[in-house]
Amino acid sequence: MKKQTLHSIVWKERDIFVAKFLELELASQGKTKKEALLNLKEALDLYLEDENITNLSFPYIEDVTTNSITLS
Repeated sequence: MKKQTLHSIVWKERDIFVAKFLELELASQGKTKKEALLNLKEALDLYLEDENITNLSFPYIEDVTTNSITLS
C-alpha cells in the first residue's frame, strides 16, 4: 500500500470529544482530544484488519478549511 495521509477533525460534545476522519465514515470518542484520536486510530486499525490493503485508496484531500454556518 502506498503511503496515504488521512485527515481528522475533533470537536467537543458536552462531556466527550468526538474524532472523525474526513476521507471515510469512521469516528470515535474519548474523554480528551488525545484519547479520542487514539481511539480513532484503533478504530482504523480494526477497520483495515480484514481488508486487502494492497489496492486500497482513500479520497485525496489536498487542503482542509473549516467554516461555521449560523442557522437562524
